[in-house]
Amino acid sequence: MRISKLLLHSFCLLLCLSFSVKAQSEDDAIKTCVNNYLDGVLKGDAARLNLAFHPTAMLRTVNTNTGALQDIPVAKFIATTPAGGIETKGGSTKLVGYSYIGVSALATVELRFGDFKYVDLLSMLKFGNDWKIVSRVFSRTDLDTQVKGTAASASPVATTNKPAVKKSSSANVKPKADDGW
Repeated sequence: MRISKLLLHSFCLLLCLSFSVKAQSEDDAIKTCVNNYLDGVLKGDAARLNLAFHPTAMLRTVNTNTGALQDIPVAKFIATTPAGGIETKGGSTKLVGYSYIGVSALATVELRFGDFKYVDLLSMLKFGNDWKIVSRVFSRTDLDTQVKGTAASASPVATTNKPAVKKSSSANVKPKADDGW
């Protein structure tokens, strides 16, 4: 009896640890991807940048002179990263925050220079066990400009006082094909 209790407690402890390790490893994997990007930019390390980005990733912004969408292929971005990185120009990097669910993640980072900064929104997808940046959307701003909004504290945009609609059971309904939505 005593041995079976000990085995049961050991199994429960092992099960709890495996769940916390899984959750922690997702966070670590996302941070690894983001840190590969930040360190790659900071030090001008093309190998780290290649680890961070998916080969088909696109960098996007709005050209402030023309108002047109500006697309930069990741290969061009990596090739034009300054030797020695932004660190040699007094630059620094910062992870502002990140969130994820399923196979998608979003990180907000800052690349600071002497009198301005870039704020990047990095869209990531999970390929196997690795997270890769698939899109970098960025803005050049003043140093004192703060990132606004947060999903955690946001209130609903619009609320209605309609009664809840009773949904029928979907227990025996076959799922529709995944149409991407």
